[in-house]
Amino acid sequence: MTARSVAGVNANDVIAFGVEVLAVVLLAVWGATLGTTTAAHVLGGVLVPTAAVTLWGLFAAPRAVVQVPVLGVLTKVVVLGGAAVAAFAVLPLAWAVVVAVVVVVNTALTWFGPFARRKTSPSSS
Repeated sequence: MTARSVAGVNANDVIAFGVEVLAVVLLAVWGATLGTTTAAHVLGGVLVPTAAVTLWGLFAAPRAVVQVPVLGVLTKVVVLGGAAVAAFAVLPLAWAVVVAVVVVVNTALTWFGPFARRKTSPSSS
């Protein structure tokens, strides 16, 4: 058994984690641009990513509190899609396009193809 097979982690999983962290950062930066006062900037920069992380933990994380697949997919669409849109608001166009492409390709590879996360039946140990 290799470390890869024991941990069940592949290269796309590592990239997915990076995409998720990038999504939180982009949402925080975008949130910090909301409003016209310093308080609004701070609140937006804190509350927007906090909402995203909370939703992710509740519905989309591998050990999500609520295990409803439709809500998990919907949360991923909202958070990752929101991050892609936020990229266009806070990054130069070329970088925003790169972010959007990476988010879409990584997410597609997570659901389809050789890196797809397949449900495995629990082993009796």
